[in-house]
Amino acid sequence: MTESTHASAPVSASYCAPEPAPRPEPATEGPFAACVLCQEPTEYPESAKGITLCPVCEWQEAQRTACSG
Repeated sequence: MTESTHASAPVSASYCAPEPAPRPEPATEGPFAACVLCQEPTEYPESAKGITLCPVCEWQEAQRTACSG
């Protein structure tokens, strides 16, 4: 009798969600970047590259993209 062994790929707990984009370090002093959705000040400096979201919009975006299954 022969045993067949096959390695299965490790399954990530977040396999249904894309990897989050790297986040810039929060700024300690202004000027702060404006949120791209609501224009409220964010915790990021104006020099931060990419999409900057305020904490409220960031939380709402996370809720929209969360795995529902």
